[in-house]
Amino acid sequence: MTAPRTARGRATRERIVAAAAELIRERGVAETSLDDVLERARASKSQLYLYFPDRAALLREVILHNTDLVLAAQEPQLGSLESWKAIRAWLDGLVELQVAARARGGCPIGSLAGQLAEADEQARQVLADSFARWQEPLRRGLRSLQARGKLDRRADPERLATAPLAAIQGGLLLSQTRRDPGQLAIALDAAYEHLRARATVSKR
Repeated sequence: MTAPRTARGRATRERIVAAAAELIRERGVAETSLDDVLERARASKSQLYLYFPDRAALLREVILHNTDLVLAAQEPQLGSLESWKAIRAWLDGLVELQVAARARGGCPIGSLAGQLAEADEQARQVLADSFARWQEPLRRGLRSLQARGKLDRRADPERLATAPLAAIQGGLLLSQTRRDPGQLAIALDAAYEHLRARATVSKR
């Protein structure tokens, strides 16, 4: 892909990506055409193909765009998960986001996985990297807890950090289909208990 050289070019490129992300959220990947994107973005085909060689490249950029939005929405909690209290606050914050959204929309990253992972290997890798970015702050926080004697030294932070992310995805799916943020709360309560089960006895 060609990187824009001017502020105007960057704005046009960002507008195209944002328009594609909005339409996909509303209609899904299959029902979003490039013509739809161009109309929503108020851009031309020449501008589109200047920055994206094909539709697949644009879709991969949408994944990155959605990932940035998801992670930004979780700040500042996601920025420092180095205590059990901070981890609990982060998980509670995710439920609050679903309450505010009225349990609509699901996960902007996970919803793309179901639509793109099997059809585009490059997209699958971008999705995997996005989930890794989401998981890293918790992994880092668990390592810090372990280094300070608050997490069992035999625990594997990599494995432990996977469980809440899986619970988030499952909880968001159930919340979306049942229009009930409580489904996410149930999943995250279970994930938190799973983590705390590995806390050192004196630090529970």
